[in-house]
Amino acid sequence: MRAACVTTPGVVEVRDFPRPVPEPNQVLVEMRYASICGSDVHIVFDGFHDPALLGRPGYPGHEGVGIVVRSEDSRVEVGRPVLTVPHGQRGGCFAEFQAVDASHVITLNEGADLRRMLLAQQLGTTLFGMKKFLPADTPVERMPRTAAIIGAGSSGLFYLQHLIARGLEVTIADLNKDRLAVAERLGAARTVLEPVESIAETVLDTTGGVGADLVIEAAGYDLARAAAVEAARVRGTIGFFGYPESTGNSPFPVERSFRKSLTMEWVNGTQSEGGLLSFRAAVEAIENGTIEVDHCLETMFDLEDTPAALDAARDHGLGAAKVGIVMPGSRN
Repeated sequence: MRAACVTTPGVVEVRDFPRPVPEPNQVLVEMRYASICGSDVHIVFDGFHDPALLGRPGYPGHEGVGIVVRSEDSRVEVGRPVLTVPHGQRGGCFAEFQAVDASHVITLNEGADLRRMLLAQQLGTTLFGMKKFLPADTPVERMPRTAAIIGAGSSGLFYLQHLIARGLEVTIADLNKDRLAVAERLGAARTVLEPVESIAETVLDTTGGVGADLVIEAAGYDLARAAAVEAARVRGTIGFFGYPESTGNSPFPVERSFRKSLTMEWVNGTQSEGGLLSFRAAVEAIENGTIEVDHCLETMFDLEDTPAALDAARDHGLGAAKVGIVMPGSRN
């Protein structure tokens, strides 16, 4: 089979590998599509890789869809379309075939549009984040009214849709005007093109100097986390979704956060959620059309071009909300 691999930190190649053999309680999935997560970019380029996994086929891809062609688990039958949601450090989605634990696949309906269902992985992580940032049982008297989002990639645009559905007025910032055009179409109250404009200044201007009730950082940069602190109101809430920018300690405005008495929530571990409920909810949301995903499917590379795909994702998607990979099996 053909698969991408990280040969050395920062270097990705597409090579021939033996087809994997599933172990007990695993399934072998012939992959149809995969997509690149921000964490993949950090693993490939920024030192977050596991040295033991250099050269492993498909690593670090963990967002994918395909068809089960062999099953060593009675819960998942051969021929079933599935969403694969392995843990990021065990991902193998950038390959024609992937052996994955049956406990980390979501079975899909026959005839499902796999290209669109691919986005259920990323969408599921944002639904998981919403359970921390703005729980469904939040009392009316404690509901935020204004929100800001930093980053208009796929996750930021999903959060935008979640917050609008909850009745919030949302300001969103990004470095790219094309992404912001999508945000405007999806219903953002206002958009901010950084660094020409400032999300913190814009939010303060539009709230009479108060700040946003809820700020979601979905960019993964230290500057974005600092801007989130400045944009939040006193005793507001910040949801940190973006991946760490570097390993080890990072600069953070602790004193400002202390003075503002901010509540902060960090998101990690959707793949460990009992019953994978957020991923299942994401599949349902795409099926019933409550969340729009097509804007995340406009930039797709063939498997052989995975190195270029990762370079594009590193460069903020070249304006695309998401970068995807098309597998040879998608043409079957």
